[in-house]
Amino acid sequence: MLIPDRFIVSDHDHWRVNHRIDAKLPGYLMLATKHDVDDLSLLPHAALLELGPLLARLQAALRTIFQPVRIYVGRYGHSPGYPIHFHVIPVHGWVERLFWQDERYRALQQFAGPARDTPTDGAELTLFIWRELCERPGPPDIEGPTVEDTIALLRGELAGN
Repeated sequence: MLIPDRFIVSDHDHWRVNHRIDAKLPGYLMLATKHDVDDLSLLPHAALLELGPLLARLQAALRTIFQPVRIYVGRYGHSPGYPIHFHVIPVHGWVERLFWQDERYRALQQFAGPARDTPTDGAELTLFIWRELCERPGPPDIEGPTVEDTIALLRGELAGN
């Protein structure tokens, strides 16, 4: 997938980091390999060695800039033809508040088990972020910097490490 330069956050030997193109959520990052593989076991050893420290740097940069409640890292791989990539999603307090204010997402609780350590389920919150802050044409009001400003902040933060 061709990523417009304005969304590229950083470029590395084996990986590229970009802000998710359709995300209105500031800091929603995609970490994609430059290798045409869709399986971790098929990556060159050097790419695997670069992956862990890079994920840690992304998490540290997001924490420094936003102080989010959580940071989710996930690999889904449902779309054929895309190289392996990871979603790095900052969960801001205002996002979690919006989630709890939207009654439509309470229907998901009927599928949950009886006991939870926290009232917010990560899978439910990820679905909310995807639907409301990425795919929805008219997202809710966003708190914090714009996506453009966020990209500039992340570029600066990652260049300093």
